[in-house]
Amino acid sequence: MIGGPGAGGGRPALRTGPEVVTVGETMVVLAPDPVGPLDAADRVSLGVGGAESNVAMGLSRLGHRAAWLSRVGDDPFGRMVVGRIAAAGVDVDLVAVDPTAPTGLYAKDPGRDATAVHYYRRGSAATRLDPAVLDDPRLAGVRLVHLSGITAALSSSCLALVERAVDDRPVPGATVSFDVNHRPRLWSAGRAAEVLRRLADAADVVLVGLDEARTLWGVTDPEAVRALLPGPTTVVVKDAAVGATALPRAGAATFVPALRVPVVEPVGAGDAFAAGYLGGVLRGLEPRAALRLGHLCAARTLMVAGDTAPPPPWDRCAELVGLADPLWSSLDPAAVGPPRAVGVRAPGSPG
Repeated sequence: MIGGPGAGGGRPALRTGPEVVTVGETMVVLAPDPVGPLDAADRVSLGVGGAESNVAMGLSRLGHRAAWLSRVGDDPFGRMVVGRIAAAGVDVDLVAVDPTAPTGLYAKDPGRDATAVHYYRRGSAATRLDPAVLDDPRLAGVRLVHLSGITAALSSSCLALVERAVDDRPVPGATVSFDVNHRPRLWSAGRAAEVLRRLADAADVVLVGLDEARTLWGVTDPEAVRALLPGPTTVVVKDAAVGATALPRAGAATFVPALRVPVVEPVGAGDAFAAGYLGGVLRGLEPRAALRLGHLCAARTLMVAGDTAPPPPWDRCAELVGLADPLWSSLDPAAVGPPRAVGVRAPGSPG
């Protein structure tokens, strides 16, 4: 549990600075409109996509003061990225504008069985992020710093930034959460495995998919992941549609089954889960309720053709995560009220 303002399940106390900061790149997304092979498209839609900014937006919609720290180019795409994230209630004052490097892009190429992604991010403004950004005095009082393995893969200076965040703790008193988020298009499992294991083991709260843990480290169950990562206070292992397990450093693990929903677009659901779970931790919820909040936020995003969807109002969330087990297992997230995709129409955000 993260102590301080907001613990105990109520609304976070009012303060002037951010409560949470997420760090990472967000890109402009180009997707065929209508959906189809990219090389046959006459038109594309523009959206924005980035794992860390998705988490910031999710936390903002849960009532937290969330900030996104990044770097964009001095170009229309950079202004689009910042504007859309700010429109979701996220503090973007920590975003620097680079006068000489561009905002990153990626293009989606939907196929019959899967969607291919083509990155145009090498040398982007965000690849110039470095450890010094964590010295910003505006980070004073932040309770949670959230990063992911995507940032570690972008450049040597970005890797140094993540290493400093987890090892040196430049934001006094802040809990550090780390989503492993292995992206094979950025680096192979062979290159990434030990780096990501080391970064994850130095964090306080770790989120990792069982599928990526299997690919990276050859482990096949949550207990094996926990044994591989003895350092964090809590390791959360997500097993897609099966459920998620929170494993503390000491004590019993907590498993919560995922909600059953009609899946429109799966990408972005992991970020929504992270936002919900971390929001529960910030509010001092016990593990089962925090995991349920993660599942609820993920389910809402799975039901829309976009990267993010707002959760129900907080009072309704609090009611739902407290349901008896049989009622939780039978909960229909669509019956809570239809989610609405926000800000991003181009589905999918590999980050």
